[in-house]
Amino acid sequence: MSIRIGINPITWSNDDVPSLGGDTPLETCLSETAAAGFRGTELGGKFPRSSSELGPILSAHGLELVSGWYDGRILEKDVDAEFDAIEPHLTLLRDLGAKHVVYADTSRGRHDGIFAPISQRPKLADGEWTSYGRKITALARRFADFGVSMAFHHHMGTIVETDTEVDRLMEVTGPEVGLLFDTGHCLFSGGDPVSLLARNIARVVHFHCKDVRPAVMEKARREDMSFMAAVLEGIFTVPGDGSVDFEQLLRPLARRGYGGWLVVEAEQDPARAHPLTYATMGYRNLLETARRAGFEVRQRGEA
Repeated sequence: MSIRIGINPITWSNDDVPSLGGDTPLETCLSETAAAGFRGTELGGKFPRSSSELGPILSAHGLELVSGWYDGRILEKDVDAEFDAIEPHLTLLRDLGAKHVVYADTSRGRHDGIFAPISQRPKLADGEWTSYGRKITALARRFADFGVSMAFHHHMGTIVETDTEVDRLMEVTGPEVGLLFDTGHCLFSGGDPVSLLARNIARVVHFHCKDVRPAVMEKARREDMSFMAAVLEGIFTVPGDGSVDFEQLLRPLARRGYGGWLVVEAEQDPARAHPLTYATMGYRNLLETARRAGFEVRQRGEA
């Protein structure tokens, strides 16, 4: 099965903390994305939000739109209200050919939470899971009918963070709720990526390849640091520069016939981790690993 390799623009510019690359022009981000070898990019805060404007910009750089993050609130809203809120975002993705939306439920917190100790994050009570599963399945069905399927992002600081919570989410939802598998968030939350993937591989529709520096991760968990403090400390990096064995994870995906995107997403301080250098490193390492794992990789300019 063939796959494509993309990147998230957080390598260049962090939307949550503008001091991290906030002055980097979109043109620099896109030209270096292409120069590093990537076929596509996820959305970032600097990207135009109309397909008529963004489409030609991406085309000029030979790039495809992979997907785009959305701060969901389905726990706090009804399905109609949440769908109405996200519809412009879904429209942009659909019109530019993206098949999945990166959906993270940031209810009961989110933005300020990335600066709080990692122990202080929202959780669902046992009695809330069944109704939550019904509601998010209904929302995902609406997405699919619209033309952009859900890739649910388990994420530090949210109600679906740990391996146990990912398992529970998959248990209480229908197949319309696809899983965005993120190696870095799994490890940072104390999980085991290999076993989590094995249990839920049938639901994986999108894959974030985030490598981890173990010493920083251990310090962050030991000291109960905030998510952003850990990022600034250097917890994340690109594939091949940390401890994650990506080949061990990609082999079962290849055997199963996964045909989605592999996305390098490694938020770092661009003043310490030169974006083009790390983007190029991440692309080359992931390309080689994906091929060893059994994937055919569709590169830039290939049909």
